[in-house]
Amino acid sequence: MILEIVSPEATLFKGEITSITLPGVDGSFQILNNHAPIVSILNQGTIKIVAPSFKISKDVAGKFTKLNEQTYTLEINSGTIEMKDNKVIVLAD
Repeated sequence: MILEIVSPEATLFKGEITSITLPGVDGSFQILNNHAPIVSILNQGTIKIVAPSFKISKDVAGKFTKLNEQTYTLEINSGTIEMKDNKVIVLAD
């Protein structure tokens, strides 16, 4: 599935991922490939991204924390997420 993370300053990430875990208002939840369409509000917390490979531009690389070769995290204050047609769009603040 495709993930796009957009902040007010820039597009932080765009690429193919395996899974994403997000801090929802009712608790953390995970989205995998072919997930049903969903729209949700995000709380302050950590987004965990698992992907076969990462290409993060140098100007936003400091916002991400590398856990291993396939897993990165991103701290957010709030946001929204939409999953539709195997594309996840995260608007993060």
